[in-house]
Amino acid sequence: MADITRLSSRIVYENPWLRVREDDVRFRDGHESIFGVVEKRDFAVVIARDETGVWLVQQYRYAVGGRYWEFPQGSAVAGATVSGEALARAELAEETGLRAERMQHLGRLFAGYGLSDHSFDVWLATGLTAGAPDRERSEQDMVARHVSFAEWDAMVDDGRVRDSHSLAAWALLLRATGG
Repeated sequence: MADITRLSSRIVYENPWLRVREDDVRFRDGHESIFGVVEKRDFAVVIARDETGVWLVQQYRYAVGGRYWEFPQGSAVAGATVSGEALARAELAEETGLRAERMQHLGRLFAGYGLSDHSFDVWLATGLTAGAPDRERSEQDMVARHVSFAEWDAMVDDGRVRDSHSLAAWALLLRATGG
């Protein structure tokens, strides 16, 4: 028997970026309840790294009412089917203008599995070549810049980086490179 069995499901909200459903469920002991689940397209997080540091982007994040630094990240447009690496390359170029000679997949993580099926792949981009960014209209306030490894550490310490996806990506990078 499954830990939790879905009895029924209904969509309670939907827009081009996400869908919220409410599921009636039964637990193993027979207790019935509901779960709200946010369905969202998977995304890529890209750590663009060279010998001296990493590239970050900053934009206003409406839901939390502030500007914070993060690694380039994003999802494919609705209906598009692209490989994980192609998505990572596209997001990197779109947000920073950078093109990568090499892409290394570091892992796949859930963004918030207590409430969503949303997951992401983490990519390390190296062999970088500069170019012009081609941002979406919603990213018009975005800023991209290179920071040294010491500055990255300071930004994490003082709260300029608060994006959990970027911090989780960094942990995967440290594991892959031995620290």
